Amino acid sequence: MAEVDLVAEFPRPAGATRWAEVMARFAAGLNAQGRRVVLITSGGTKVPLEARPVRFLDNFSSGRRGATSAEAFLAAGYGVLFLHRARSAFPFAHRFPPQAWLSTLRPSGASPSGALSLEADEKALPGFASALRRYQEAAAAGTFLAIEFTTLADYLHLLQAAAQALSPLGPSAMFYLAAAVSDFYVPASEMPEHKIQSSGGPLQITMKMVPKMLSPLVKDWAPKAFIISFKLETDPSIVIDRARNALDTYRHQVVVANILESRRSFVIIVTKDSETKLLLSEEEEEKGIEIEEKIVNDLKSRHTAFMCDKN
Repeated sequence: MAEVDLVAEFPRPAGATRWAEVMARFAAGLNAQGRRVVLITSGGTKVPLEARPVRFLDNFSSGRRGATSAEAFLAAGYGVLFLHRARSAFPFAHRFPPQAWLSTLRPSGASPSGALSLEADEKALPGFASALRRYQEAAAAGTFLAIEFTTLADYLHLLQAAAQALSPLGPSAMFYLAAAVSDFYVPASEMPEHKIQSSGGPLQITMKMVPKMLSPLVKDWAPKAFIISFKLETDPSIVIDRARNALDTYRHQVVVANILESRRSFVIIVTKDSETKLLLSEEEEEKGIEIEEKIVNDLKSRHTAFMCDKN
């Protein structure tokens, strides 16, 4: 597959160059510490139907898996570059929706400097103080960097920039591609400039297939990295075959296969020569253990073996 010219097919979003520099500094700093770094992509992409967009084709994804996995990777000692859809689930915060904060947090007075203090009943927001501390620790240590995308073009340009930032880390870099990326798009050259009018009758749109970025990522952008993709299906009878087809096509290391209805309690880690089932028991679910903890523990071990093999 020839490398896709992202600039020609998907115009560079505002701020992409600045974020590329930020990611490069983040990766270089952690590389100097000898720390492993994982890029987590999370949430769904949005495809505009007009040049001055009012209507979009959206790809629903809450981002919960990516956010929960980011927490687990930080706990495992990784630096985390979190490339996420704006307003999707965010590490340490996604269990505490804003409505819970509004009904629980109380002003407790202002300091002489004018800063407002807030207090909350821990029983009303169980786990909130711990989550806040863990987030602040990661931020203070410089091991967590979050960058937002909204549209498909945003995502593709930022993914390329992130890959180029992490490429110097070689096998110490991991790519955990959990985002739900749109399969179709309208090329910029074919978009109407203004809002599509409903008075024109039924809408007919011809869309192009989105180029598979996994191929240039594996071959060109970060060829020495440890790369994980995800395969979500609704039909259990085809999910393993689809996962193996992806491995054969792109030659990366791991596919995390899962079924829509059971995705929060059961996955299969598929490699070229193995299938490993990870399942949450009822007891584990009652204790609040999440499947992402098991996924990350499994992948950390595989990453270690991968790094040893490359050195």
